[in-house]
Amino acid sequence: MTDGPATQRIAYQGEPGANSHLVCKEHYPEWEALACASFEDVFAAVESGEADLAMIPIDNSIAGRVADIHHFLPASHLHIIAEHFLRIRFSLMGIPGSSLDQVRTVHSHVHALGQCRKIIREHGLRPVIAGDTAGAAREVAEFGDPTQAAISPPLAAEIYGLQVLADDVEDEEHNTTRFVVLSRELVEAPAGNGPVVTSFIFNVRNLPAALYKALGGFATNGVNMTKLESYMVGGQFTATQFLAEVDGHPTTCRSGARWRSSRSSPPTSRSSASTPRTRSGPSEQPLGPQLGGTGWMRLNIAPWGSASTAKRPTPGTSKAGATTSAPSSTARATPASVSSVPK
Repeated sequence: MTDGPATQRIAYQGEPGANSHLVCKEHYPEWEALACASFEDVFAAVESGEADLAMIPIDNSIAGRVADIHHFLPASHLHIIAEHFLRIRFSLMGIPGSSLDQVRTVHSHVHALGQCRKIIREHGLRPVIAGDTAGAAREVAEFGDPTQAAISPPLAAEIYGLQVLADDVEDEEHNTTRFVVLSRELVEAPAGNGPVVTSFIFNVRNLPAALYKALGGFATNGVNMTKLESYMVGGQFTATQFLAEVDGHPTTCRSGARWRSSRSSPPTSRSSASTPRTRSGPSEQPLGPQLGGTGWMRLNIAPWGSASTAKRPTPGTSKAGATTSAPSSTARATPASVSSVPK
């Protein structure tokens, strides 16, 4: 007797019924969704083989970037292979038989409370911070108190047997979260098969205009940069790490920096991944479970300039598959990571 196919698992942070759980169900409906208490646990589950993929929120249109993710990505050995967009919807829910007029206290994650201020103010509710939106729903179900309610995704009401007292209580209709899918295996996004976004992390020296010189070549070569975020490195204010995203595949767009394969990159220096991207605006989830990404490759991003002894390179293709061209600069940027997704 032969065993059936192994169950495929996708890990997410939060309790069952959270938005991360919802996006897993929508894009990987045949997969088992594995709930994890923290983002660190999600990364560990995929790296250990307990899960095959991870669904990680990285940006929200209202709250901005998701904290802690930029710490885990450069140090992980995972590859970005897809991205998904989820229109965030919240419901106010209580125990069966309760009514909105009875509710006095509302529980939810701090960000969800901040994104649903209007209904909280309109009904004079006392907000109570919970660790997770779905966890708040579970707690309200356990309390059994009609004066207690939760602001959670509608899926949580189904899971924990709660009654929806008000739908779509979020303040802004454009409330959207961008998720990325991480894998142990590198899956390369095909070039020339639709829009692609490339993400990378890099460090620059603490020199005047170092960042300007490192990125100037992107503008010179007509590469559209859609994201640039900075982070302190090691608690020091003398070195900064940057997370950037540009439109285009490393093999087809001329980058503003020379991308060279290097085994001597610093441990915090990781490379790039290209992922197919489908954008139809911040409405529904516009991207299905497409897999495609060059993963995290080790790179050196080194701007070249006339003032340095290095010669300006002739545009070509690096081991990582990125077309090389360079800005005029004496500053050196050490790459951290790059990832490309279908757009």
